[in-house]
Amino acid sequence: MSLQNRVTPFGDVVSTTHRGRFTGNRGIIHDPATRTLLNRRWSSKAWIICVCEFRGRRRKVMSRRSWTELFFLDEATAFAAGHRPCFYCRRADAVKFRDAWSKGNRSGGVSAKDIDTTLHAERLDHRVRRVHALRMPVLQLPDGAMVAKGEQSYLVKAGETWLWSFAGYRRASLDEQYVKLLTPPSTVRAFRAGYRPVFDPDGFNSN
Repeated sequence: MSLQNRVTPFGDVVSTTHRGRFTGNRGIIHDPATRTLLNRRWSSKAWIICVCEFRGRRRKVMSRRSWTELFFLDEATAFAAGHRPCFYCRRADAVKFRDAWSKGNRSGGVSAKDIDTTLHAERLDHRVRRVHALRMPVLQLPDGAMVAKGEQSYLVKAGETWLWSFAGYRRASLDEQYVKLLTPPSTVRAFRAGYRPVFDPDGFNSN
């Protein structure tokens, strides 16, 4: 049986057999004795995106009272859920993101804590997931941004919209009525300022 640790673009944590290209965490949110989630879905404002392999280290997932391993289809999914790159296992990418975030948001000398504080306000309204008004046509968003229509999420990439699933994306047209922005606005501005999120190269089905 699959553990409940796969993350959707809405930030929900569910169980599925699909694992994904990236891992990450929001602090400790599981019981290691049962390897099940607690009622809370974060214990820290630092929601990070990590690599699945780092210096040959191996962890038995959700087996000890350490950070709870979460998994994402790709980096765009993790960004949509409100995460940002880890400064420990992905330092080069984290620095690129910080610099692009600073440039895009016109905030000089920002720290990881500054970014986390802003993202926490953008991704949550108390304990409810926050979505944002879309203030431009969908295809004017930068590559990697994700939007929501109802319970479905779509990726913007290469001038097209792609319907998200745990298995990957498929090209799909989108009626823009009632569409909301999922990716936090400050992250979208970082994309526009030059950060390029990582996609799974095998995750796109054009049929």
